[in-house]
Amino acid sequence: MWAAAVLILLAAARASAAPSSSPSTPLSSPFATSTSRSLSLSSSGSSSLPPPLSVLLTTTSISVLTEPGPSVIPVTPYSFAPFPSPSSELPIMGVYPASSPKHPPPVESPALVPDFALAWTRAYQKAKAKIGTWSLEEKVNITTGVGWMNGRCVGNIAPIDDFPGLCLEDSPLGVRLADFVTVFPAAINAASTWKRSLLRARGVAMGKEHVGKGVNIALGPMMNIGRVAQGGRNWEGFGADPFLAGVGAYETILGMQSAGVQACAKHYINNEQENQRTTESSNVDDRTQHEIYVAPFLRSVMSGLASVMCSYNLIDGTYACENDHTLNGILKNELGFQGFVMSDWSAQHSTMSAMTGLDMTMPGDIFFNSNTSYFGANLTAYVENGTIPEARVDDMATRILASWYLLGQDSPDYPKTNFNAFHPLDEATNEHIDVQDNHGELVREIDRSSIVLLKNVNGALPLKKPRKLVLIGSDAAPAHIAGPNGPNGVDGVLAVGWGSGTARFTYKISPYEAFQARARVDHTSFSWFFDDFSLVGAASAALRQDAAIVFLQSDSGEGYITVDGNAGDRKNLTAWLNGDALVHAVASQNNNTIVVVNSVGPLILEPWIDHPNVTAVVWAGLGGTETGNALVDVIYGAVNPSGRLPYTIAKSPQDYPAQLVLGGNGEEILNITYSEGLFVDYRHFDAANITPRFEFGFGMSYTEFEYSGLNIVPVEDVGEDQDGQLEADWLAGKPGPRGVGSSTALWLHRPAHTVSFTVQNTGRIAGTEIPQVYLHFPVGAGEPPSILRGFTGVELQAGEGKSVNVTLSRYDLSVWDVRSQSWMRALGTYSLSVGASSRDFRLQGTLPL
Repeated sequence: MWAAAVLILLAAARASAAPSSSPSTPLSSPFATSTSRSLSLSSSGSSSLPPPLSVLLTTTSISVLTEPGPSVIPVTPYSFAPFPSPSSELPIMGVYPASSPKHPPPVESPALVPDFALAWTRAYQKAKAKIGTWSLEEKVNITTGVGWMNGRCVGNIAPIDDFPGLCLEDSPLGVRLADFVTVFPAAINAASTWKRSLLRARGVAMGKEHVGKGVNIALGPMMNIGRVAQGGRNWEGFGADPFLAGVGAYETILGMQSAGVQACAKHYINNEQENQRTTESSNVDDRTQHEIYVAPFLRSVMSGLASVMCSYNLIDGTYACENDHTLNGILKNELGFQGFVMSDWSAQHSTMSAMTGLDMTMPGDIFFNSNTSYFGANLTAYVENGTIPEARVDDMATRILASWYLLGQDSPDYPKTNFNAFHPLDEATNEHIDVQDNHGELVREIDRSSIVLLKNVNGALPLKKPRKLVLIGSDAAPAHIAGPNGPNGVDGVLAVGWGSGTARFTYKISPYEAFQARARVDHTSFSWFFDDFSLVGAASAALRQDAAIVFLQSDSGEGYITVDGNAGDRKNLTAWLNGDALVHAVASQNNNTIVVVNSVGPLILEPWIDHPNVTAVVWAGLGGTETGNALVDVIYGAVNPSGRLPYTIAKSPQDYPAQLVLGGNGEEILNITYSEGLFVDYRHFDAANITPRFEFGFGMSYTEFEYSGLNIVPVEDVGEDQDGQLEADWLAGKPGPRGVGSSTALWLHRPAHTVSFTVQNTGRIAGTEIPQVYLHFPVGAGEPPSILRGFTGVELQAGEGKSVNVTLSRYDLSVWDVRSQSWMRALGTYSLSVGASSRDFRLQGTLPL
């Protein structure tokens, strides 16, 4: 019976794929056959939840499948009512001021919660007025990309009357496939700074470069959680903790959109590995989904985010780009997201996905160069035959246009696209506009602030004018085959991973170049040995050197590219290019062996970390264009290292709570159960009492710091008490309200407690400390032992002390209650710890609730 129902519904779904030669030129036949899957309104993982109000099935003649595994969206008439705008509150200066993307709150005031409601209202008014003059076909056209490689950008929306169209372009670290741009440090390095100011500044600079190139929508930031240490695209995101990732996303988006480009939060959601990413189902329980994986997207929506990209994978058996629960139920309803949802490239699976929350198809064709589209003429036909209401198409078009107006891109001064992503040598379509400004200086500052000092024995670092210095390992070298933008694969210093998250280097400073320049100043005898596999040669090169610096690397990227057998995800967590053996060979001959690691994520360092001749380990990550200069700044002590790990470095791969799931053949669904639940990364290590090699948040300095004077006080209400009953109910442990924007409501996120303490530099040189606040929920709440809930950076001269304030909101103190589908306070005692890492607590206290 079940199989028969599947066949009937598949036949209906296959009839839904109507081709078009372009969004504005339909073919003669409105229907065609497709073998692509379509899926249901509800998935097996969320079938018990009430449907969102925006999608109402008007017939019960076809039952919705809720059995495990893929199913189909019934092709039957629907009604539609747009989500109402999230309820706004009277602005309160100093708490939640009315804001616009061009004028966000200053980064120096992280406790301010911006309210973008008025800016969205004005943008919607303009969008609705414009939509009212368009035909159905024109409204459909703004939802439908022009097809792969049919425009200058990786994604393109065609012009409509006086609307100029849209250019969508990668990537999360710079303008991909364009010249005269900056390759910024990867997001994983930006997260390693643990500095909001640098996260914001990086966003501003990237936004300016995208605007300068005529990009409307920058396809970033990426904020998937580093659930799996081997995950191929982890380096594009902000690490393994939802709070840290949320801060990274929030500050980056505020920065990007203040410069005028629309940001795109991706990949929504549960896209944590590359293996079988288009045919794997991430099966996640509701509480884990909300507390871990939705959290960075929630913060993104609160930043005034313009767009979201849904991912390739399935979620609880339903494709992400047609998952009613995650798109309509969580994103547009709970989070109150007012922008638009675009598909990842060819991640759409049916026309009916319009009813489950998809607003724009990219690049527009069903598969690259197919000359067909699930939207385009197909969507028009579905409106004309009564299957999809025109009101839904109006909503899709309005969301897209409102985001354009929100960022002021209707200005006649907004730059036109001046590059050609697919034909960079075509002089007619590439104007070679230089948008780099002085961003190299910012890159260098971010990069050196992101470098994490993991080991430093007997003051091996900083270096002090060594007489003889040798660099060993190809990762220290410039690319020797084809320059900084050679073919995929490891060639010289690793500064980015691979895939669509990259950009083209205008220049790249290798460690060899930077160290040699410093050696000339210091009159150091400088040598190098770049053959990773000649261990005898490396050992000989290290003899009689004052210091030998060994460079290791480990790379990964997007799964459509395979490098040395690594199909996106890393095959293992060991160093590439014979790295472990190289360290041993050098350390056997030199008692001052310093190891520098350029890696996309954690490595197992056990083969050599305790070697007595390994005196220092410097974790450099992916530094972008100034990687060599920044490394010299830290190793020679021009700046004091202040980077902190955004993930845990384990002693064994098996110590991590989640492993890369292998297998799958691209035809059947590969089920991945997130059985670790809330216990991701350090949360698992703490709960299971596993000792890591280096814990989350760890990082050393050339100086020392002391903490004192912890004080935790409630924040007094400012202005009118608009939310007194809500706050009282929360305090009593009652379920919170439900409805549009309930999870991003200002009352839930305004400061509720201030945590203050003093940090003093007790050493002899200036340095920056990164104090971190970890919350301990009441016993019985079901939470991990410690959860990051705050951090800041404190710059201190030798002997100087400063008072530090970190605020906690009611959201920070809440758990997701599955039964009531709301945020609640767990009853019992809340305590917190302040310290230098997730395992180095210096102060402890109890919250006065």
